[in-house]
Amino acid sequence: MYKINLNCDLGEGAAFDNRIIPLINSANIACGFHAGDHAMMEATAGLCIDNNVDIGAHPGYPDKENFGRTNLDVTPEQVYDYTRTQLKALGDIVGKDKIVHIKPHGAMYNQAAKSKELSDAIVAAITDYNKNLILMALSGSQMIKSAREKGLRYASEVFADRAYEADGSLRARSLENSMITDENLAVERVIKMVKTGKVVAYTGEEIDIEAHSVCVHGDSEKAFTFVKKLNEAFSQNDIKTVGLIEAIK
Repeated sequence: MYKINLNCDLGEGAAFDNRIIPLINSANIACGFHAGDHAMMEATAGLCIDNNVDIGAHPGYPDKENFGRTNLDVTPEQVYDYTRTQLKALGDIVGKDKIVHIKPHGAMYNQAAKSKELSDAIVAAITDYNKNLILMALSGSQMIKSAREKGLRYASEVFADRAYEADGSLRARSLENSMITDENLAVERVIKMVKTGKVVAYTGEEIDIEAHSVCVHGDSEKAFTFVKKLNEAFSQNDIKTVGLIEAIK
């Protein structure tokens, strides 16, 4: 039997969190910089605890106006501080040891995926806070390499609804055909990634990919039905959904 972790970015103000949480394994909770606030973090974490879902921090840039999706000219020191501050914010609410993982958000995620300096800063912030945390990051990215170099546990993440470039990076949202809108195709791609460790890039070639966890987005009614469809496909393809600690074994 194959195994995969299902994760979702939550606590960002969407109305469907309470419906999505029972269907996933790991929640990435916004920590107030790009979205969310203390009350939202507390409520989302409570839903996770009630449904036995892993709690993860989802730190982003302090840029609510652009939902943390705009690249910023940041220093490693700033990224360290952003990461550490948001980890502490969530830890102060749920308890430091209740956080299982951390997944950077949006532009921070994408910039660090290609920058050793920013990745090293994120890894340093994590290890200084709690060296037992798992860094969830784009499969094959610099963040994964930095975590491996520093001995930090990591989970390689893949995306159900995003197109990949030939180098394994995500196709920028600003470009055409960056999103996979056909649900059946998205499901087929995820099954292939889990079972074969391969995905077809936007340019047509098949590239290697490591899949510990697959990201699903929970910000619409359609997302809720898609998560259900994905879970059904896993059952039909001998794939078990598991917590993140089990997924990376």
